[in-house]
Amino acid sequence: MPREKVVRIWDERGVIYSPKRWRYLREKRKKALQIMRKLAVFDPLLYGSVARGDVRRDSDIDIFIPIRAPGYLIELALEGLVRRRKIVMATPWHLIKGVIEIDEETTVTFPLIEPTDRELDFYRWGGAIDLWGVKTKERAPGVNKKLILIIPTERGHIEREVVGRESEVARVLGVSTDIVTERVHVLTRRDAIGRTGIYINEEVPDWMSFEEALKLIADRDPDVRRKVRERGGI
Repeated sequence: MPREKVVRIWDERGVIYSPKRWRYLREKRKKALQIMRKLAVFDPLLYGSVARGDVRRDSDIDIFIPIRAPGYLIELALEGLVRRRKIVMATPWHLIKGVIEIDEETTVTFPLIEPTDRELDFYRWGGAIDLWGVKTKERAPGVNKKLILIIPTERGHIEREVVGRESEVARVLGVSTDIVTERVHVLTRRDAIGRTGIYINEEVPDWMSFEEALKLIADRDPDVRRKVRERGGI
């Protein structure tokens, strides 16, 4: 799928959803709910476009567990659904995460070290709702990859530009202004120079736990080892 570019819309714009878009949203929410129910003990969050509502046919279903828990317990809760497992880390300064792929469009992500408040803000930035919110068909405001704030309405959503409105966006999302400023910098820089890759993106073998795989990575990488020691991983 082509990378989405940052756009400028200047003024507020209202979007009314077509019946097809509402159908996509219902289908993806139903699928997310089935998975989140299995993970209820871990307080899962649905985040991104399926939480906001501005979905397309190819939108991913992204579920995040905001607490650190043993990987095997999460896998047990998802027994029979796990297709692929990975450890990812965007840069040496970012959260180390376990990723469980359910299918081509659905992933469950969880921290392998203690997450900071700022790292949790990342998910609220994109729009996030809990299990109860999915059950009651809530939709959350959030910012898409084009740096447009999506505010849900009864008929669709309202779009507002983020650049130049950082403090306002932080208030709407309930996050720090720092995370808004950081994401604006990252996404506009990525737009200018292109994606620079990801620091760690390693598949975890079937016979190995997430924690064992992380230890192997930490043994060879001092940046990962330092982060694990600081945040209580493994």
